[in-house]
Amino acid sequence: MMRPGARNLITDVVGLRVGNASDDRLKSGVTVVVCEKPSVAAVQVLGGAPGTRETDLLEVHNTVQTIDAVCLSGGSAFGLDAASGVQAALREQGRGFAVGPFRVPIVPGAILFDLANGGDKDWGRYPPYRELGYAATQAAGTEFATGTAGAGTGATTATFKGGLGSASTVLADGITVGALAAVNALGSATLGSSRHFWAAPLEEDAEFGGLGMPTLVSDEARRPRTKLTTAGDGPTNTTIAVIATDAILTKAEAKRLAVCAHDGFARALWPAHTPLDGDLVFALATGTSGRTVTIEEFIPLCAAAASTMARAIARGVHDATPMPDDLLPAWRAG
Repeated sequence: MMRPGARNLITDVVGLRVGNASDDRLKSGVTVVVCEKPSVAAVQVLGGAPGTRETDLLEVHNTVQTIDAVCLSGGSAFGLDAASGVQAALREQGRGFAVGPFRVPIVPGAILFDLANGGDKDWGRYPPYRELGYAATQAAGTEFATGTAGAGTGATTATFKGGLGSASTVLADGITVGALAAVNALGSATLGSSRHFWAAPLEEDAEFGGLGMPTLVSDEARRPRTKLTTAGDGPTNTTIAVIATDAILTKAEAKRLAVCAHDGFARALWPAHTPLDGDLVFALATGTSGRTVTIEEFIPLCAAAASTMARAIARGVHDATPMPDDLLPAWRAG
């Protein structure tokens, strides 16, 4: 039997901490997942418009096997600066990949486009994301805010505000899976104009409202709703996420876990993985359970990665709160 972890957050995976930093005037922010010890990592990109840093080193054939943190940021390409702030904070802590007498913190990152969301982006010569990345790293802990927080501060979907969501699952064999998602999708997390979540069949303990699925799925709900049809604003998209486990995985197995977690995007967002989304999943394996997995055990782990990711995405939209000058309503305000 599977159940949510004690916090129902990605930090139920022992060895991970999460920190947020945001600027409400900017309507943007940064979320950092800090690995207490270097962790095996991989990435899978399925969206057509990604923005990334240090993702090539995560490929199986490349040298570096473990990383120190993952950085998720708003700000489009300007937000790639956030990982430099994370790196600075980790360097102060003596963290990083050893190269002779030097240590280089390894911080892959990804960004979402939240520039046209009503926030003041007149930041002067340099964008503020490096400092936000530093602050988010300093704030990292096992408890953290979801919804309108961190990288989800200025996120939107086709119908409601987006946000930062998280969820966890403890499998029958005791292995834990956690997901974190900054939801800024071209599509919608809800059916048509309703408040019913696409991820409703996977919901645990009414974690995103408990509305279930409608008794009848109308023709209106069957039509994809995107920012192109609701706002005429196509480029303001991307859902970026992290799937994590305390199992011991190889880099190749972590890659497969990231691939499977994308199934959660398809269960929670419609449409997903479009040419105008930069949809991406980082995978982390902390190994803190001390357990390796057989192929038979890996299959339910992959299934849990998909369902946990879908729940995290729905929770990101559900947890968002209203702010001045919002362009879309918050789900909670309905």
